[in-house]
Amino acid sequence: MIKAHTRHPNETSLVACILAGGQSRRMGGGDKTLIELGGKSMLAHIIDRLSPQTEHIILNANGDPARFADFGFPVVADPVGDYAGPLAGILAGVTYARDHAPGVRYVVSVAGDTPFFPKTLVSRLLSAVPTDRPVIALSSSHDRLHPVFGLWPVALASDLHDWLSSGQNGKVLAFVDRHESVEVAFEDDETGMDPFFNANRPEDLEAARRAMGLISG
Repeated sequence: MIKAHTRHPNETSLVACILAGGQSRRMGGGDKTLIELGGKSMLAHIIDRLSPQTEHIILNANGDPARFADFGFPVVADPVGDYAGPLAGILAGVTYARDHAPGVRYVVSVAGDTPFFPKTLVSRLLSAVPTDRPVIALSSSHDRLHPVFGLWPVALASDLHDWLSSGQNGKVLAFVDRHESVEVAFEDDETGMDPFFNANRPEDLEAARRAMGLISG
């Protein structure tokens, strides 16, 4: 069962997929999204920011799903490859939506290490795409694309599966180039940070804590 929340009706036509399955090499390995940040995990911060925006949330992660049991959301592994990158996680999301959420037309992908992403992410991405054909919407800030934060039509699930299964380029933009897409630009958030700041290294965690006012400096 997909966990539900109350929100604007036009946001019930999608599933949000948090990409929590990276190997976190620059953080020393393990699940960086479970690292403590201000008294709770980074994943908890991400869920708090995402829950008011969308009715359905799933987690994409490989390995034992029990480590995420306390969050109460479905955990889906990459359908192809062995830690094949974010595009495999996006495939996990659109495949899950197609098979388990009839009527859902889109999946919004969210990185599991980006605690300041926009509170208007879902509504802005949804408003950028037409209703009559499948169009991908990608986020940007400071003239830089952040393709892991995207809106993905479920109708593209089979094409994405075939693309990855045939050994094609696993880069997100390589697949996007096959389809119609739009860019949605976002401004800095209330902390003054780039909304798509991601915590890849231990020093990034310190920057995130400072932005949250948890430590001085």
